[in-house]
Amino acid sequence: MELTMAIRKAITRAQAVKYRSESRTGKSDILDAVCEMTGFNRDYARRALRTALTPRVVKPRAPRAPKYDGKVVAALEKCWAVLNAPAGKRLAPMLAELVPLLRRHRELDLDDATALLLVGMSPATIDRRLVAARSKLLVRGRSHTKPGSMLKSRIEMRTWADHDEKTPGSSRSTWSATRAVTPAGSSVSP
Repeated sequence: MELTMAIRKAITRAQAVKYRSESRTGKSDILDAVCEMTGFNRDYARRALRTALTPRVVKPRAPRAPKYDGKVVAALEKCWAVLNAPAGKRLAPMLAELVPLLRRHRELDLDDATALLLVGMSPATIDRRLVAARSKLLVRGRSHTKPGSMLKSRIEMRTWADHDEKTPGSSRSTWSATRAVTPAGSSVSP
């Protein structure tokens, strides 16, 4: 059975405590055991045992500069509203035609670089950027009937136990008849 990397690192960490305090022959024995269990090369296992207990400094990544500023998102929301709020998959191909049209009629005040950014936006990015605008369209409040015993007690439920064949009118059946219409317009039953 192949060991996962997490299990191999756990084995290495457990042996690293003993490895640090052992003599040269003890270190060799521990190194052989780690290589056998994990399948590591001796050089890699030696380095892994030395560095297993040292804390690693994790540097936070510098955040990326946003590609789409507020002007692009505002123009996107306007295009989305003009097309009656479609999904990003449907909006993305339409932007190539809609943005120049709205710019020509001076509905969008964008420079060429911003317009290119808007037209080149992917459907997934469009959906992420329109989350705030979509949330404004959601109906607030409760729109369904609250569940409860008062409503259940008002609805009359008929079961087979309530069925009485002795009383006239208790059985329900449907009658169907066909009617033919004569050319004169009167109906005749067969």
